[in-house]
Amino acid sequence: MRLTTKLAVIASAGMLGLGLTACGAGDTESKSGKTRIGVTVYDMSSFITAGKEGMDAYAKANNIELLWNSANGDVSTQANQVDSLINQGVDAIIIVPIQADSLGPQVQTAKSKGIPLVAVNAALNNKDVAGNVQPDDVAAGAQEMQMMADRLGGKGNIVILQGPLGQSGEIDRTKGIEQVLAKYPDIKVLAKDTANWKRDEAVNKVKNWISGFGPQIDAVVSENDDMGLGALQALKESGRTDVPIVGIDGIEDGLNAVKSGEFIGTSLQNGTVELSAGLAVTNALVKKEKVNTEPVYIMPAITKDNVDVAYQHVVSDRQKFLDGLSELTAQNLKTGDIAYEGIPGQKQQ
Repeated sequence: MRLTTKLAVIASAGMLGLGLTACGAGDTESKSGKTRIGVTVYDMSSFITAGKEGMDAYAKANNIELLWNSANGDVSTQANQVDSLINQGVDAIIIVPIQADSLGPQVQTAKSKGIPLVAVNAALNNKDVAGNVQPDDVAAGAQEMQMMADRLGGKGNIVILQGPLGQSGEIDRTKGIEQVLAKYPDIKVLAKDTANWKRDEAVNKVKNWISGFGPQIDAVVSENDDMGLGALQALKESGRTDVPIVGIDGIEDGLNAVKSGEFIGTSLQNGTVELSAGLAVTNALVKKEKVNTEPVYIMPAITKDNVDVAYQHVVSDRQKFLDGLSELTAQNLKTGDIAYEGIPGQKQQ
């Protein structure tokens, strides 16, 4: 089965909360003898779906029961999901939030009940979270913009596809892009707007830009691979095959686009590795073990030079990678370099 098909099945399953029997807050084990950790994510994107596989693999190896929820992009739904998890008396909660400025009452309630709440992949602007496992999105934005500036020779017209406005990933990746743009006055931004991490929204957005700007568009800088792939589709349909695109995340289709030359590069945010690290930190907090509660995920740049190894980890040798994930995650937690997976050019911190 192709990974994309397999992940779609997992995504469907991930939409459903597992409805498990609650135990008292602070208990480290349920009646099944497993630590129970609730999870709520913004939606089941390609990145999150791959991340779920990583968390499931780590949970299986470490006697953890996960209660999965997807908020489908709705802040109120996510707040209700956190409330439900608190009421079920889970041992801890992992949140991949929709908005950075959200869930304040839920964070306070969890804290008052002694339930560690950890933000993973996207930040919450709240000092009372128990842990914060985040990518360096500023560095990722700067990295992709530098790739494109180098490709363009420091001059040209670009369009920028942003993530959901107000989400930490969008805020920080945009900041990194703008930091690099400040060094290149001859690179002009024709347009920038959100496509909400979604491929289909990016298709429509870029089609509109093509209608407005036509051949003026020299390049596309996308804050994730899915939107970059939507841009690729829109450009192909308009007969443009000469427009370089750069993305972030390193999902299967994004890596294939790097292999084919349709993307100039991406930055590997391996959700399998990052979300596994978030679960490992959360589990350590439940067990009151000493742990760095704010490790940072540094994304390696992926180009044609090293894409084959990234592809093995994400796609072709995925089961082998998942089989060794718990051990890799434990080692990375010790070194503090939670992104390390042996990609050529990646130096362990």
